Amino acid sequence: MRSIWKGAVSFGLVTIGVKMYTATEERDISFHQVRRTDGSRIRYKRIAEADGEEVAYSDIAKGFTLPGGETVILTDEDFADLPLPTAHVVDVLQFVPLDQVDPIYFARSYYLEPEKTAVKPYTLLREALEESGMVGLVKVAIRSREQLATLRVRDGVIVMETMIWPDEVREPSFSFLDEEVDLRPQERQMAKSLVESMAGDFDPDQYSDEYRAALQQVIDAKVEGREIVATTAEQPDTGTVVDLMAALRASVEAAKRGRGEAEAGAPHKAAAKAAPSKPAPAKKAPAAKSPAAKSPAKTAAKSTAKAPAKKAAPAKAAARRKTA
Repeated sequence: MRSIWKGAVSFGLVTIGVKMYTATEERDISFHQVRRTDGSRIRYKRIAEADGEEVAYSDIAKGFTLPGGETVILTDEDFADLPLPTAHVVDVLQFVPLDQVDPIYFARSYYLEPEKTAVKPYTLLREALEESGMVGLVKVAIRSREQLATLRVRDGVIVMETMIWPDEVREPSFSFLDEEVDLRPQERQMAKSLVESMAGDFDPDQYSDEYRAALQQVIDAKVEGREIVATTAEQPDTGTVVDLMAALRASVEAAKRGRGEAEAGAPHKAAAKAAPSKPAPAKKAPAAKSPAAKSPAKTAAKSTAKAPAKKAAPAKAAARRKTA
């Protein structure tokens, strides 16, 4: 890492020489604007509106526009004359509990490395911060801008968190804040259960930027000339929740399943579901009334009883002829 600032931490009557390094970096994939046909870079020129001429960077100054449209021009000399008592000095104002500092005030993080001759007072301040459980509230000027900041300890290194000023925090003004919402005790309890079921220790390593990884795969595929097959991810249901309690209860159960936790009595329920149930006794089918449902024995008996009557008809006819 390369230091971006050198100065001293003023801790009462103790002065600690330090170097400042940016503690974070954004790993975003950057692009340039190019011409689609051949990839030629597109450059922008600094053009003056008055005459359309290109302006050299050395001739550029800062202008402040007045409400009437006039412009006040400020040069580097004007900024150099401004008083910055905290320039190159991290002035400790007081020590405050960390939980009293709203995270909305934090802007950027910087590591402070002690100079070789300031290792002992640096270590002294670090130990004092760790044992007190507080953070140092300081003022510092970085890039000609005075800022509030806090000093805390992380992994044995003092970290300076720059802050924004109170008048830079916007007030939330939303209509729903004036609405009265009726929350039932059951809904409050279920929401609390949902929070408890999803509670855990913060481990940032288990999260990753999936969009950046997918974008990098697209770039790699373009380089290698492979074909890209896009898959459509399942979209979450954004419909209106009709039953809030049911949604909360389902969320709690889903969170528990995701954590591998079984609800009370769940093993017994699972065993009951897994055990094969006894088959129900089959009901007797009602006797069919159709002729096809008659037994073969009865059909044969009727056929036998009718058969002799048909054979006796010729004998009667012969007797009649004899009598005649």
